[in-house]
Order: sequence, then structure tokens, then C-alpha cells
Amino acid sequence: MSGRLDRSERLLERLMAAVPYALLAVSTVVALATDGPSWVMLGLAALAAAWLRLATVAAVPRAVYVTGLVLLIGALCTQGVWFASFFGFVGYLHSWHYLKDAWRFAGVTATAAISVMTYYGGVPATPSAGLGQLFLTAAIVAAVGLFSFVGEITAERSAERERMVARLEAAMAENAGLQAQLLSQAREAGVLDERQRMAAEIHDTLAQGLTGIVTQLQAARQDPDWRRRVDLAIGLAKESLAEARRSVHAVGPGPLETAPLPDALAEVVAQWGELHGVRADFTVTGTVRPMHPEVEETLLRTAQEALANAAKHAAASRVGLTLSYMGDVLTLDVRDDGAGFDPERVRDGGGFGLTSMRKRVSRLAGTLEIESEPGAGTAISVSVPAVARG
Repeated sequence: MSGRLDRSERLLERLMAAVPYALLAVSTVVALATDGPSWVMLGLAALAAAWLRLATVAAVPRAVYVTGLVLLIGALCTQGVWFASFFGFVGYLHSWHYLKDAWRFAGVTATAAISVMTYYGGVPATPSAGLGQLFLTAAIVAAVGLFSFVGEITAERSAERERMVARLEAAMAENAGLQAQLLSQAREAGVLDERQRMAAEIHDTLAQGLTGIVTQLQAARQDPDWRRRVDLAIGLAKESLAEARRSVHAVGPGPLETAPLPDALAEVVAQWGELHGVRADFTVTGTVRPMHPEVEETLLRTAQEALANAAKHAAASRVGLTLSYMGDVLTLDVRDDGAGFDPERVRDGGGFGLTSMRKRVSRLAGTLEIESEPGAGTAISVSVPAVARG
């Protein structure tokens, strides 16, 4: 099993080395197909490929390499928006990988500014358009920084785990056969569990937060009251950053740090309703009492995911959440009057959100039921044991 993991890691390294060339090729092919042949485009693409290769075979200073790469991305973006959509991603990767400290953000910001300007069709003509470009650039830089930061923390934890495994191997050298088997299983289980935890936290916090930021910035372009939209986007960015830090340090969700579960859910529902302009009601039944932190976190994350799905897919005009304290069981019901869907089609191959909800609930020996049909809305019901706070 360990050998398969090593081979997978080597394969991943080779793929990552090939990704810049693949993105450059895709950008060039699509641009040629849509805009027609251009010798200038082909010449710039060939120069970019040579520059990528030069960084691996010659001792080019890293700052010089990244500067040249960003300039080539800018030049290629003048030949077609597809270079911003695909090859521009290499600028983010290599700026973060080859540069250090604040220079990382300088490279990422330059790449993001070029891409955003390309999407908007050039230099903004009005102050409001310039402000939109500025905030979209900032959102991209924040997203790249957050995800890269989380990736580095995960790598550091994996490296620390491997060092601990190495020390344990030396201490248990007398039982080499059994030791190798146990350590291999522990390492694989630990890495998998950490990856699953980080993936779930990223989806439940960063991905949802960034989606909300993009939604508000897009709406600000057409809303006369654009300042309110921008303020909401800034608030979401701050919350996403705080949640990213909590996720890295395995700390519980922010709303539960300062409020009991019903108040935290009420705050989440009210904020969601304001962001999306949808009526959202929250009700509590039964006698409220403190629950185990993992129980409360599971219900809060499930509510956030259900609301995110409703915003993304349902097009609902009304959403209702009910939290019920019923003896030895705690339930959460989320209903909307949106488009609905066929549960049988997503039962086995549902998106990451539904899979994440099921895994969280199953870890507590709880149940999750989904009732929906096209045109008739959706109802999600979660039931978990009411384990009191210790």
C-alpha cells in the first residue's frame, strides 16, 4: 500500500510538471479555434513554452523567471481571453512556488490584475467598473493565498507525521515485520483522515464563502446600491479568512464560539436570507440544552451546506429551518419551495456537499433523509443522538 502511495506521489509530481504546458496548449488551441490563426499568438506561445522549459534546465533567478512568466501571460492575454482562463493559472502556481513572503502576493496580484482586466475587456472606463475590477482582483488574490496557505499547512502536518513515524520505526526495530504493517496502516489512515477533514472544512467554509463573495461582486455591477454589496463581500471575505484559520487549527466554527446552537443557527439563517434576498425562517422546538460540541458543529455545518445548495440550485422564494430538541434525539429540518430534483439520481453520485453531510452525520450514528422532486421543493431532515455537553 505504501508503494502505491509513493508511485501515486511521483505520478502527481510528473503531472504537475506537465500542467503548465498542457494549459498553454489548451489556451492556444481554443484561441486558434475561436479567433483564427495568428503568427503573433503562435510566436508568443512558443516563447512561453521555451521560457517554462528554461526554468527547469538553467539557473535562472526565480524572481527573473516569474517576472518573465507574468509578462508573457500579459502578452498572450492580448491575443485572446482564453489565455487568462487557462494559462493564467500557471502564474498563480509559480508565483507562490518560486517566490517568498510578500513577493508571492506581488506575483499573484499581477497575474490576477492581468486576468481580470482581460475579462473586462481592458482598462475600466468608469470609477465603478474600476472598483469592481479592484475587488475581484483582491478576491482572487485572497482565494489563492488562502488555499495555498491551507495546502502548506497540510504538507507541514504530513511531514511532521512522517518524522514521527520514522522515530517510531527506530524505537520498534525489534518487531520489524509487525511494525512495518502497523505503521503503514497508521500513516495511510492518518493522511487520508487529515485530507478528508481539510477537504470538508475547505468546502464548508472557504468554497461557500468565496461563492458568496463572487455573487455579491457580480450583483454590485448592476445594483445602484453597490456599496452595500461590496460591504457584504468584504464581510464574507473576513469570515472566510477566520474560518480558514480555525480549520487549520482544528477549532470549531466561529458562530458556536460566542453563542449557543439555536442563536448560531438563527444568525446563519438571517445572514443567508440577507445575502440572497430570500425569505428565511428559523424555529426552535423543545427544551434547549447544551449539546456535545461535535453534535452542535455537525448540525451547524449541515445547515450551512443545505442553505448553500438552496442558493446554488433551488431558486427558492422561501426557506425554513426547524431545530427540535426531542428527548434523546436532536433533529434539524431544512425545507425550501425551489426547483427540487430527483434524489435517486444523486443518491450514489451526489456532489461533495451531500457526501460531506452524510459523512458528518454518520460519524455520530445519525441519519440524513432527503425528500424532493422536480418542481416541488426539497426537504432535508437530520437526526442525531442528543449527547449532552460533558
